[in-house]
Amino acid sequence: MSERWKYQLKTGVFWGLFMIGFSTWYLSGTTPLATQLADNGYYFRAVGYIVFGIFILGYSSWTAKKRREGK
Repeated sequence: MSERWKYQLKTGVFWGLFMIGFSTWYLSGTTPLATQLADNGYYFRAVGYIVFGIFILGYSSWTAKKRREGK
């Protein structure tokens, strides 16, 4: 696996898990955790966060890193 993909996976999965935790915490004021976990939309949103984190955020972070390094 190339260095770019390792970086994208590491960055994207971390960001996705953080956003899942944050959104779960934020919505816990209005929706109980058990209700959130029973909803299919919760899992769709979780996969969306991780995919967005890997492909969009991870790639843009990689290109910014390479620009900073001058490569």
